[in-house]
Amino acid sequence: MPVASAASTASATPATSAGRSGAASRIIRVASVPAGHVYVRHLSPPGGDRVIRLTDPRPCGAPVGSRQWWPPTMLEPGWVDEHAGVFDVFHLHFGFDAQSPAALRALVEALRRNGKPLVYTVHDLVNPHHQDESEHRAQLDVLIPAADRLVTLTPGAAAEIAARWGRTAQILPHPHVVGAAGLVRPRPERDTFTVGLHAKSIRPNMDPLPVTRVLADALSELPDAVLRVDCHPEIDDPASHWYAPGVLDELRGMDRKERLELHVHDYFDDEALYDYLIGLDVSVLPYRFGTHSGWLEACYDLGTTVLAPTCGFYAQQRPCLSYGHDRRGLDEASLRDAVRTAYEERPDLRADPADRRAERLMLARAHEALYADLL
Repeated sequence: MPVASAASTASATPATSAGRSGAASRIIRVASVPAGHVYVRHLSPPGGDRVIRLTDPRPCGAPVGSRQWWPPTMLEPGWVDEHAGVFDVFHLHFGFDAQSPAALRALVEALRRNGKPLVYTVHDLVNPHHQDESEHRAQLDVLIPAADRLVTLTPGAAAEIAARWGRTAQILPHPHVVGAAGLVRPRPERDTFTVGLHAKSIRPNMDPLPVTRVLADALSELPDAVLRVDCHPEIDDPASHWYAPGVLDELRGMDRKERLELHVHDYFDDEALYDYLIGLDVSVLPYRFGTHSGWLEACYDLGTTVLAPTCGFYAQQRPCLSYGHDRRGLDEASLRDAVRTAYEERPDLRADPADRRAERLMLARAHEALYADLL
C-alpha cells in the first residue's frame, strides 16, 4: 500500500545510560524497517507517544519528495554504523526480500558492534513473491535466531517459529488498516451480491484461474450474484516481469460470455482500494501459500466478508470463511460451499470501531513496553 512519512528524527531525545527506571520515562528512538507502511504507522496511537520511529531514508534513485521506502537503506551495515547515535532499537518488519543471507548477517553484526538490540516481527513464514522457499528460509535462519525479541501476528505462526527455531514470539495482532473515517463508513446498499477476486499482478502465491472458474460456475446458480475480477495490465505485457501468458485471454473470454465482469487497471491508491473493497460483499483471496494478510485486515475494517484459503493463518488472524487451497491444489467443493454460505447467510464480520481503537492503543503500549524492556 502507499506509505506516508513517520515522525521526524529531529524531535528525538538523545538516549541516556539510565537503567530500567530511567527507561520508563525517556523517548525511545526506533529504526523501523519500514516506518512509513500503514502497519507500522498504526503501531503508534493517534496522538503519538514516547516511541519515535525514524523517517525512512530516501533510497538511492528514488525521486525527491517521494514516499518510497524500498529498498530500505537502513538494512545497510554502513547506515547502522553511521547512524548508531540516533536510534536505540532496530525493528525489522519486511522489505528484506533482496538481501542475501550474508547481507543480513552483516546487518546483525553491525547492530551487535554498535550495541543495538534487534526486534523482528515475523509477518511472512513463506514469501508470497517467491516460488522457491529456500531463499526466504535462509533469510529467516539468520534473522530469527539473531533477534533479541520476536513478534508475530497469530498463534499458528508463533507455534511454527517455536517448532522450527526453538524461539518464543510474542503474539500481537495486526492493527487496523483503514483510517478512522473508514472504520465507520456506511456500507452501500445494492441489489446484487458481488464477489470480487483481485489477481493484482499474479504474484507467485496466486493461482487465480482455477478459483475464478469455480466461482463463475457457483455464482451462475445464485440469483443476482455477480463475479468481479480485477487485475493489472502488466500481466499481458511480454516485457513485464509479471507477464502471465494466456491468463487475460481466458478472463476476457469469460467476460464476453458474461460469466464475470473483468476490470483491468493500474494499481489502486489507498482510497480507490477502499472504495473497491467496500463495494464488494465478498473478497476471495486466491492464494496457494502465505502466512498473514493486510488485505484481510482492510476487509475486516470495512465489513467485506473474506474467503481465505486454508494455507497460512488467515482464519486465526481475523473472522473469515475458509476454503481449501494450498500448494497441493484447490478444493473446489469447499470453495463452492464457502461462497454459498456467504450468499445465504450474509455474515456481518465487520470490526467494531471502538475495539479497533482500543486494539491500536494496546499495540502501542505493548511495543513501547517491549522496547523499554530491551533497554
